[in-house]
Amino acid sequence: MKKAWKWLISIAVVLVSTSLIVIVNVYGDIKSTANEIYTPMDEKSSDIRMQPVDITTKMEPFSALVLGVDEREGDVGRSDTMIVLTVNPNLQTTKMLSIPRDTYTEMIGKGFKDKINHSYSFGGMEMSMETVENLLGIPIDYVVKVNMVSFVDIIDILGGVKVKNTLNFNFQGEHFPIGELVLDGEKSLKYVRMRYDDPTGDFGRQNRQKQVIQGIINESLSIKKVWNYKSIFKTLEKNVEMNVPFDDLLSIQKNYSDSLKKIEQLYMNKGSNAKLDGIYYYMPDEGELLEIQADLRKHMEM
Repeated sequence: MKKAWKWLISIAVVLVSTSLIVIVNVYGDIKSTANEIYTPMDEKSSDIRMQPVDITTKMEPFSALVLGVDEREGDVGRSDTMIVLTVNPNLQTTKMLSIPRDTYTEMIGKGFKDKINHSYSFGGMEMSMETVENLLGIPIDYVVKVNMVSFVDIIDILGGVKVKNTLNFNFQGEHFPIGELVLDGEKSLKYVRMRYDDPTGDFGRQNRQKQVIQGIINESLSIKKVWNYKSIFKTLEKNVEMNVPFDDLLSIQKNYSDSLKKIEQLYMNKGSNAKLDGIYYYMPDEGELLEIQADLRKHMEM
């Protein structure tokens, strides 16, 4: 993963938590933004779960795929970050898995294997969902695509995020000492990008990503921050697409908020590096992948 990422949790919480506080005219703005970024997907039955999830009338666990995409004009872009979330309202927990972008897996609909992040280039959000679903053995209910631009903007609008740094390091002209830090948007971007000087590699970066996610959640729930909601919504409208209907967002706010506050991070880190025809790939460890599949299926009560 070369870029930092945007995620469902920050988007959903920023949108729906504001509705609790700013009432009538804010409600209209939330609905307008939710409709603007809503991107419906073709209705397809899943081999894993035949009936689509229903979170508006039932308290069912759901899953989401979050794609952090660096899109430039004239370029379809690639999903440099792929995050899977499973949310269980009965256990009031969320599990989060960051899939290594170079993971070698089948491209659903193409009939060959490639790096998993190429699925977005081949078939956009829909193929990304299907490819991740095939890899993990769970249905993917929702997908959120966020352009990299909004990462910096949203954190700056919120006034920065707090993190607890456990590694003293320098990156791209910034120094990050050990301890509690308050990071603006640009510093947060650098904080989650650093990988090669971390003794734990990409997995240390995943921990820093989780810290920033939690920081966004904490700041977006603050009463002091919601008065910037219009600036946040404008940023979301320009940089976010998702197949989450407005009614589902309201249900997430009402029934799933506590689950989104407790995040357990899963790791795909026992695989090996390999080169095929001169191209680098990450080969998942079969045993570890089976354990992750079982863990996620159990969390989704399947």
